[in-house]
Amino acid sequence: MREATAVQSGGNTRWLQLVVGIVCMIATANIQYAWTLFVPEIQGTFGWARAEIQIAFTIFVLVQTWLAPIEGYFIDKLGPRLMVAFGAIFIGLAWVINSQASTLAGFYVGAIFGGIGVGSIYATCINNALKWFPDRRGLAVGLTAGGYGAGSAATILPIAAMIESSGFQETFLFFGLLQGGLAFVAAWFLRGPKAGEVPASAKLAQSNRDYTLKEALSTKLFWLMFFMFICVVTGGMMAVAQLGVIAQDLGVKEFEVDLHFFVMAALPLALMLDRVMNGISRPLFGWISDNIGREKTMVIAFSLEGIGIIALGYFGHNPWAFLILSGVVFLAWGEVYSLFSALAGDAFGSKHIGKIYGVLYTAKGIGALFVPIGNLMMEATGTWSTVLYTVACMDITAAILAVVALRPTLAAHVEHSKNLQKQEAAAASVGGARPATA
Repeated sequence: MREATAVQSGGNTRWLQLVVGIVCMIATANIQYAWTLFVPEIQGTFGWARAEIQIAFTIFVLVQTWLAPIEGYFIDKLGPRLMVAFGAIFIGLAWVINSQASTLAGFYVGAIFGGIGVGSIYATCINNALKWFPDRRGLAVGLTAGGYGAGSAATILPIAAMIESSGFQETFLFFGLLQGGLAFVAAWFLRGPKAGEVPASAKLAQSNRDYTLKEALSTKLFWLMFFMFICVVTGGMMAVAQLGVIAQDLGVKEFEVDLHFFVMAALPLALMLDRVMNGISRPLFGWISDNIGREKTMVIAFSLEGIGIIALGYFGHNPWAFLILSGVVFLAWGEVYSLFSALAGDAFGSKHIGKIYGVLYTAKGIGALFVPIGNLMMEATGTWSTVLYTVACMDITAAILAVVALRPTLAAHVEHSKNLQKQEAAAASVGGARPATA
């Protein structure tokens, strides 16, 4: 009776925790997703090469992702409240530094601060959602990640307008203080679940065993997920960082889109629509995966992204095709952050998920290495099509692997986990040691 009451109370609390986590994600989103608006302005002011400026974006993503295992350790040790408050201070400082930077090194330093701040907030909120919603991981993580994906949708136009009217330095300063302050306040409402506050999972095949980081890294399943994550995340990272540049090179950046009730340039409209699609995709595909399985959902989403990227390279010179196809790419890409995190929770449990997903999330950093390489490929070939077709092949490869490799590997892992639980229970009953994983 007491346990049922605790679960009911936790059911009310966990939705509040989910909302607070989404607010924190929204506050951090512009650090990544609004960057493309600043690149042409920085280049026009200082005259640096695009590839040199985009190194800042790569540094940001590398710091954000490759520090995730360390952040996962502190999440498990300190809890969500202090970690998000810490990250909020750093995301505010990141854009304050950018507002004062007059050298490439200054922007690189800002990228480091931004990567630490966003990584701390992102990893914490995803981790918290996984722990509060073992029965609805895809939806909960999708909604949380959706806050990060769509969080910049409401501020893209104000940021673009302020850059136009006041310059990019003032825009960096104002929105840096605003975003950092919002996340800092929201941080103090976060907490992790207590024993008995969350319901047991039901529908999907889950190991129901808490793996340590060392145990997870010893499995074939983890490294298969890691490789697939790299394949899929690369195309989306390329689009996030380079959409403004691609639009300019394709000749559609200044095209005025007339929708009868308002007129807007193609690039800002595409960015706004893409953020919305990116945000929708995470809870949408997360919810679908809760019902039909992670592997089947991956096949649908990864194939759609690959086809969308190929079509963008072929038809992108048409402004209307550019708008529609960039939206398709973001719709199909955003789910990567809900599917892989939910699958990690299913496979390895929630007790050590901060560390485990932290290591898995470093795949995003590897994908970010292709952002400046994309510029070099474009300059060498004279077209973005080469770059887009390359990453599309990676998406299709991941879709195929979801069927031929991930599905049987996951099934074998779940069965192995059940056997381990039986062995551990038997060992515990006689005071034996915990069996090692294969």
